[in-house]
Amino acid sequence: MNPAVKRRPGPVTPAGEREGAWLTVLEQGAKLLQSAPPLKAFDVYVAGLHCAKGDAGMQMEAHHFCKVVNDDLLQCVIFDGNTADANLIGIEYIVSGALFDTLPEQEKDYWHPHNYEVFSGQLSAPGLPQKVETSLMKQLVNSYGKTWHTWHTGTHGDPGMDLPMGDATLMWSFNRDGEADEGLRTGFEQAMGIDSDAKRADRRSLLPLARPQRGVDEMKDDFAGTTPVPGVVDVDVDVDVDAER
Repeated sequence: MNPAVKRRPGPVTPAGEREGAWLTVLEQGAKLLQSAPPLKAFDVYVAGLHCAKGDAGMQMEAHHFCKVVNDDLLQCVIFDGNTADANLIGIEYIVSGALFDTLPEQEKDYWHPHNYEVFSGQLSAPGLPQKVETSLMKQLVNSYGKTWHTWHTGTHGDPGMDLPMGDATLMWSFNRDGEADEGLRTGFEQAMGIDSDAKRADRRSLLPLARPQRGVDEMKDDFAGTTPVPGVVDVDVDVDVDAER
């Protein structure tokens, strides 16, 4: 990871004891004698915030390490931090708007829209130069993600569980200013050195690419006192998108 990226540890220490020399021998032997080709391709790092679909209070940081499969598909593993001791908490598949449109109607209910994450400046690629990050965000405009969290290690101020338990949780995106817990948002941005206002301003150049997306209003009624963001419109809303910008 780029040394300019600030480190963000996970919120909990997993249950269990680390004892016995066999662990050290196993780890050292694996490094010397084994390779991990599938993991080496997960080299794109993006960080943001998630909430659970249908549970507005379940919010957390999400540190994605992604593999670019092609222009229309990314595969990501998600951690609760970006340090060596961060916990693996889920997975996300990202598809372009064009590929999303080919999905069966029932399947589309599992996929959340990404335009707010892009245009709000909430999603970032720590360590990348601004021009490179903006180029990445351009690829994510109008895209969708299907995200399952298997381990709830905590929300802001809540340490969560020390082992993955229960069913996997389908996650969703924030789609208006004011939906993300303010303490979570500011704590995340300060710890990571993220200036979301500057990113928001820089990404205005991408607004002409934005299209209405399915799912923007999925959790609208679960939050109060929120503000819409230009470029983030539900497909079922009859508005003049150009006028809103």
